[in-house]
Amino acid sequence: MIPGPQPDLAEIEAHFAALLDGRITRDTADRWAARWLTDDSLSWDDLSLWALDLLHGIDLRDGPDGNYLHDDSQVRTWLVELRSRRAH
Repeated sequence: MIPGPQPDLAEIEAHFAALLDGRITRDTADRWAARWLTDDSLSWDDLSLWALDLLHGIDLRDGPDGNYLHDDSQVRTWLVELRSRRAH
């Protein structure tokens, strides 16, 4: 079990925004999401799980020196979709 409260959608969204603003690295976002996804004692709603799954692996590259599999434009699109889905 991980100490501290389980993050809510606002905190998950904040990690997307922080990544795009350059306040956290892709590695940091990936590790943060991984620590929550690997805790089997937690239960997630579908939207939170979707968003955490996107953050987990956000640092993957197309080869050792390649570009990120998902560029900033794609991450921005995911953030817009997350915000839209939260609003409904």
